[in-house]
Amino acid sequence: MKAREIRKAFLDFFQDRGHTIVKSSSVIPHDDPSLLFTNAGMVQFKRTFLGEERRPYHRATTSQKCMRAGGKHNDLENVGRTARHHTFFEMLGNFSFGDYFKKEAVEYAWDFLTGVMGFPKDKLYATIHEGDVGMNLGPDDEAGGYWARYLPADRILHFPTKDNFWAMGDTGPCGPCSEILIDQGPEMGCGRPDCRPGCDCDRYLELWNLVFMQFNRQASGVLEPLPKPSIDTGMGLERTAAVIQKVPSNYDTDLFAPMMAKIAEVSGYHYGGNGEKDVSVKVIADHSRAAAFLIGDGALPSNEGRGYVLRRVIRRALRHGRFLGLHRPFLNEIAVAVMHAMEDAYPELLENRNYITRVILHEEERFNDTLDFGLKLLQNEIKRLQDDGSKTIPGSLIFKLYDTFGFPIDIVTDMARDLALMVDEPGFNELMDRQREQSRMFWKGSGEREISEAYRQLSAQGVATVFRGYESLEVDSSIIQAFPPVR
Repeated sequence: MKAREIRKAFLDFFQDRGHTIVKSSSVIPHDDPSLLFTNAGMVQFKRTFLGEERRPYHRATTSQKCMRAGGKHNDLENVGRTARHHTFFEMLGNFSFGDYFKKEAVEYAWDFLTGVMGFPKDKLYATIHEGDVGMNLGPDDEAGGYWARYLPADRILHFPTKDNFWAMGDTGPCGPCSEILIDQGPEMGCGRPDCRPGCDCDRYLELWNLVFMQFNRQASGVLEPLPKPSIDTGMGLERTAAVIQKVPSNYDTDLFAPMMAKIAEVSGYHYGGNGEKDVSVKVIADHSRAAAFLIGDGALPSNEGRGYVLRRVIRRALRHGRFLGLHRPFLNEIAVAVMHAMEDAYPELLENRNYITRVILHEEERFNDTLDFGLKLLQNEIKRLQDDGSKTIPGSLIFKLYDTFGFPIDIVTDMARDLALMVDEPGFNELMDRQREQSRMFWKGSGEREISEAYRQLSAQGVATVFRGYESLEVDSSIIQAFPPVR
């Protein structure tokens, strides 16, 4: 099955079971200052889970655009080094808003994976929450009982809170979860004799996470029961496609093929021939998707917040382009391949083609100038160090180049190797760790304003805004309630 066929099969399966297909929300969440990006399918339903908003349906299914880079979900440095990490990805999900709960969630997941996807039943595992005394929660025997209808006891595993309790952030809806894993065989594993579910290798791959939304975590850490227990699930389209298509990594699926082909066209390098260059190809392919979707949903490169993450994504892709011999702007061309690859599900990308490519091109031209300046600065500093008889490039210099100019340590290391110099990587890493810790301490949120309590009350009553601008330039409306101004 192609990825688009998997996406369609998933949505059709749940639509046939009473779920409303809901369009993906923006990758940039609005009215939620706690999130930098939409990082899961449930984000657009957050207020529905909390009972603050009513919808005309009690079951929903989506294929949601997600981004995990920056803030508390930062996969950026792992992208390109592993088979599964991405900044941008799609999450397939089904949701129940106080309708069905654990029994049906388990049943639907099993039926879809074994009946529609055809995954072998003897290769599937399920994990459940083992309980947490500190949270006053016992083991999730209820979910374990439902899994026992399909799986033997030795393939129903109890995992701790860090693995099997899901929360979208420090506050908000949360609950114990049940993950479905598939054994891909020893050839996909790490080779260690103690390799088993929970290992970081790719043998026991998580396919689907079923979250049993039962609580709302307050800022104090207290777990308050939600008005109605609900269901939130998430299955990564990219890794599901990799398993279905029997390929070793997500980057070998049809989802990435157009970007891989375009990278080969502009660079002359074909993926699969060199380990380090393959990393660069994967980084560029992943980051081209992230840049296209972020800009398409309204982000612009800047020095703070979401714009800073977007700038880092673009610049990281450009640095890896240099490793492939690309010294001219090229990412805007790869972004066009993204638009064509995703056209059936997200036609708005092609509709905004000129705008998206212009923004990327401008950032490329700006960074190429910065990179050239950084190279000159590094060359001058190396000459000064050599004149002083030093054999080591200090970590403080590497950090300054990285932090101020976005200059990669990879290029510093390559130049040092050619000149028989050492690189103070521990010093650089110490400064990087210090900066990350400061970022965590001072991150105040996305910059979005929290929605007013007055509007929450109206939304909970079912009041909603309907856009009429496509039909008319004027409309008559009634004031249903007036509030004092916010001070």
